[in-house]
Amino acid sequence: MAKNLTVNLTLASAVVAAVSIPFLLITILVKVVFPPLHRLDRTVAEAMNAYGLARPLRTQLINVWSEVFGPWPWRIAVLALAAWVAYRGARRLAVWAVTTITVGGLLNLALKALTDRARPVFPDPLALAPGESFPSGHAMTATMGAGIVVLMLLPVMTRRLRIWAWVIAGFLALSVAYTRVALGVHWVSDAVGGVLLGIAVIAATTIAFERWRRDSGRRPAEPVVEGVEPEAAKEISHH
Repeated sequence: MAKNLTVNLTLASAVVAAVSIPFLLITILVKVVFPPLHRLDRTVAEAMNAYGLARPLRTQLINVWSEVFGPWPWRIAVLALAAWVAYRGARRLAVWAVTTITVGGLLNLALKALTDRARPVFPDPLALAPGESFPSGHAMTATMGAGIVVLMLLPVMTRRLRIWAWVIAGFLALSVAYTRVALGVHWVSDAVGGVLLGIAVIAATTIAFERWRRDSGRRPAEPVVEGVEPEAAKEISHH
């Protein structure tokens, strides 16, 4: 059991490093206004703006998708699910979910203040958004929200459903990230940074939660397969 726990924590730490290092690199390049990255962001933004102006209906649909799966819908969904599982008796799982979505939101605000990056500006914008640009709050929250929901419900899913749940979560995160670039309210690097940061936050809090489980004498878990707290299956599925 100790060996399995060590392996699981090592793999989780590797995931954190794998997404944190690219994120930190992008953050540095954004802060110093690295010319190649700036040119790439500008080129994509201008192309997206021209493409969107020529297709107003598509742009409207993208805007709707961006808002339906925006930060507040995800926050409400996570808090509602956390309240439900807490009511069912899985209070530790609820604490993890609320902590993750809260830490992510605060970290996003801090990084936006740190980088102080301006959003794309166009003579004829497709959409407008307030505040700083990096990292994308929509992309980050969609990544975290979808990931948190899946990790909370994995214990009561079948093997096939678990695969589909991750596919759908990935699609939602990437599609929301795309909408922010397509609408011209974020640079490509903002969206990429948001997704990476969202994954890093989930991985980091999952490691902390797994250590918490270990200290409570629970068996090592495989969060991506079983969820962050496999034992919660009894409470969640109890009728």
